[in-house]
Amino acid sequence: MKVLREFESRPLRLRFDEARKSEVELLEASARRSPLMYYVYILKSKDDKTYLGCCDNLRERIVKHQKGYVPATKDRLPIKLISYFSFSNKYTAFNFEKYLKSGSGRAFIKKHKFIEK
Repeated sequence: MKVLREFESRPLRLRFDEARKSEVELLEASARRSPLMYYVYILKSKDDKTYLGCCDNLRERIVKHQKGYVPATKDRLPIKLISYFSFSNKYTAFNFEKYLKSGSGRAFIKKHKFIEK
């Protein structure tokens, strides 16, 4: 019998069925947790500055902004939701947020009159 040292561990051996079952359970649990929509939103603060953000629960996120839990907007309260965009794909939402934060994205926001400037 081999004696294990402190930093060694025994290999975990699962039968194929057990491994497959746990993989399916993980996928099902992930599907239950994943939101249906992702949102990119535009906020306007009291000093007429805008804030762009992305989230999976828009109502909860706006409440956090309004209560001052978000460091980026807590000193600029009150805030107002100007517009939001919804996406079914998380990566598309984050890429769109990144685009809106770029120079051409800011021009897009002004051109389509999401904010007045």
